Amino acid sequence: MNKTPQPDPRDRPARLTVGVVGAGRVGPALAASLQLAGHRPVAVSAVSDASRRRAGQMLPDVPVVPPAEVLERSELVLLTVPDDALPELVAGLAETGAVRPGQLLVHTSGRYGAKVLDPALRAGALPLALHPAMTFTGTPVDVQRLAGCSFGVTAPDELRLAAEALVIEMGGEPEWIAEENRPLYHAALALGANHLVTLVAQSLELLRTAGVGAPDRMLGPLLGAALDNALRSGDAALTGPVARGDAGTVAAHVAELRRHAPGTVAGYLAMARATADRALAHGLLKPELAEPLLGVLAGPSDAAGGTGDTPGDTT
Repeated sequence: MNKTPQPDPRDRPARLTVGVVGAGRVGPALAASLQLAGHRPVAVSAVSDASRRRAGQMLPDVPVVPPAEVLERSELVLLTVPDDALPELVAGLAETGAVRPGQLLVHTSGRYGAKVLDPALRAGALPLALHPAMTFTGTPVDVQRLAGCSFGVTAPDELRLAAEALVIEMGGEPEWIAEENRPLYHAALALGANHLVTLVAQSLELLRTAGVGAPDRMLGPLLGAALDNALRSGDAALTGPVARGDAGTVAAHVAELRRHAPGTVAGYLAMARATADRALAHGLLKPELAEPLLGVLAGPSDAAGGTGDTPGDTT
């Protein structure tokens, strides 16, 4: 449920024509969400066949046109292109005169704040950075997932209410991020979400190699509980052989990974070291057990060592 206080109706943006530059996974979903709030998508740019299909599915009957024509038709423009392409796109649109005074220009990059839109600002546009902290599939389910989704919001002070109102209209929760903190904010999200996918995919592969017939069914409840515990309790939720200081078990893990999935060893060691550091700092890992554990994690080791039979939690 959206608990963010609703803006005063006087601060609510008027119903706007909406354009999308870049029909990746994000833009069409946001435009469809704005459409549910009463705004009107009128144009989208798409280059690849996949993006054209996505635009047709998410925004049926909305014409696919070049980026300059998207801006010509739209009062609110969503710039939903990859981070590295954004500065050049903004500069190009401003230089060619495509940007109109008073036009709301919204980018969805997590890395950048509002300053990346300065070329458009000088042309009279109103710059907003609205980054949804969500992973997108490019399907209609994304619109549903925006309900309660946090958005990292950065904009000039005079546009703050308008930016927050747009987020709320999409069902999101605005979270103000200072311009200078955008890269750190984005790094935090990537660390948690993007790397999580890699870790889960590796875990699924290893379980299949170990003979587990339904690794997704096995991991689902475990990972769900681990995530819930971590969000509730932070480092106090740490469990498993690293937090317990079971150096022999960890050595056995490393040896098996070297044998069956050598590509996962570096990641395992790096995460285990980080886990050990946090467990030690929070008093979960006993100092007398930390030294042999850190020895195992310090370099190559093929010694299985230990039995891994320490009682207690099992992961």
